This record gives sequence, structure tokens and C-alpha cells, in this order.
Amino acid sequence: MAYDETLAARLHEVLADRTDVSERKMFGGLAMMVAGNMAVGIVEDRLMVRVGPNAYENALDEPHARPMDFTGRPMKGFLFVDTPGIEQDEDLRRWAARGVEFALTLPPK
Repeated sequence: MAYDETLAARLHEVLADRTDVSERKMFGGLAMMVAGNMAVGIVEDRLMVRVGPNAYENALDEPHARPMDFTGRPMKGFLFVDTPGIEQDEDLRRWAARGVEFALTLPPK
């Protein structure tokens, strides 16, 4: 499964100031790890965000957000944001910040 290279470039730009970011192929796409923990990623043309179990329900109320369900079984704490929800750089930054914020609550790997 391929991922949107343009979205990947935009995400790299958003995370460029961080020194604790690495990337890994995951979920058939690209995942950005912060301190070794998955924070955000791309599957096809959707942004994947790890918001964690406590923020999950509220995040699903956001426009263009939906459960991460590519296996047919939603992963609690992970969601997809469809393209219209990340077209603006400000929106992409906001979603990426949510993923980074959660990843930083986890012990570094």
C-alpha cells in the first residue's frame, strides 16, 4: 500500500524542528515516531493520529476524523483524518501536535 508523498513532505516540514523524530513503515504506510513511540503517520492519503484512549472520543467529534479501521476493527486511541481535514497547513500542524503530545506521555523507547 502506498502513501501520499506530498502529505509526507508536509508532515516532515511540520516535525522538522524536533530532534526525536524517526520514521518507520507501518500499517501499510509511513509512521512518524517521537522518542520511539508512534505519533502520526500516513496511510494512503489519510493522516493517522495517535491521540490515546483518553482523548479518542473527543477527537472523533472533530470534522473529518474517524476511527482507524483499516483492518475492519477500530484501534482505540488511533484515528484517521481524511484529506479535507488536513488541507490547510494549520490543521495538519494541529493534528500532528496532538499525536506528538500523546507520544510524549509514553516512556521513550
